[in-house]
Amino acid sequence: MGRSAARSAEGGAAGAAPDARQSTAAGAAPGTGHGAAAGAGDGGAAVGDGPESAVIDTQDDGKTARGGKLAAAAVNQASVWNVANLLTMLRLILVPAFVALMLADGGYDPAWRSLAWAAFAIAMITDLFDGHLARTYNLVTDFGKIADPIADKAIMGAALICLSALGDLPWWVTGVILGRELGITLLRFLVIRYGVIPASRGGKLKTLTQGVAVGMYVLALTGWLATLRFWVMAAAVVLTVVTGLDYVKQAIVLRRQGIAERKAALEEKEA
Repeated sequence: MGRSAARSAEGGAAGAAPDARQSTAAGAAPGTGHGAAAGAGDGGAAVGDGPESAVIDTQDDGKTARGGKLAAAAVNQASVWNVANLLTMLRLILVPAFVALMLADGGYDPAWRSLAWAAFAIAMITDLFDGHLARTYNLVTDFGKIADPIADKAIMGAALICLSALGDLPWWVTGVILGRELGITLLRFLVIRYGVIPASRGGKLKTLTQGVAVGMYVLALTGWLATLRFWVMAAAVVLTVVTGLDYVKQAIVLRRQGIAERKAALEEKEA
């Protein structure tokens, strides 16, 4: 009897223990594990929502900032149809007009040559103002940067070629002046990675002397004025060559300095 009671007690304890463990495990797992996981997940989602929203806000702020900069740039960007560019366009239009007037009636009529001189003079005078206006009143545009030097060389080149074609000016003079202008322009592009070659006083004097000399040759001058224009053109050719050589020297120095600075920067970076 005592033994059977003991066995019954052990059996009950053995049967109760697994049930208790299972119920405890079953109750703990859903209540603690999944609940904790769900809580952590929701909390993670909640915490994650914070950074995500912050990232979105940051991105929106970045877009807004970039949009603001673009809008400001659009506002600050001068219109293509500004006074400086209109003067440049006028010079471009004057090039074919000058050629037509210069070659009218065989190219030797004093009246037509006077009209051609007027077109040339207007082109040269407006060249003095368009760049100044663009820089002073913030009217600098990409169109002006490209069109202005083209207009300068176009009117001068047209005048020189017309004069040589008519026999008023030796072709070698035209070749020296145009060769120098095109060569220096190409040289500026080649060394622009190292810096910009600034315009010198000699270069400005050269431009002025060339304009005066070519203008005097366009006019049908005789006597001492014809002699004077010869010497003015001679001075223009000398200034053209001297300033051209000076620009070449500056380009060489600028390139050497640029290479030395890059080499020093690489050595410092490697060190």
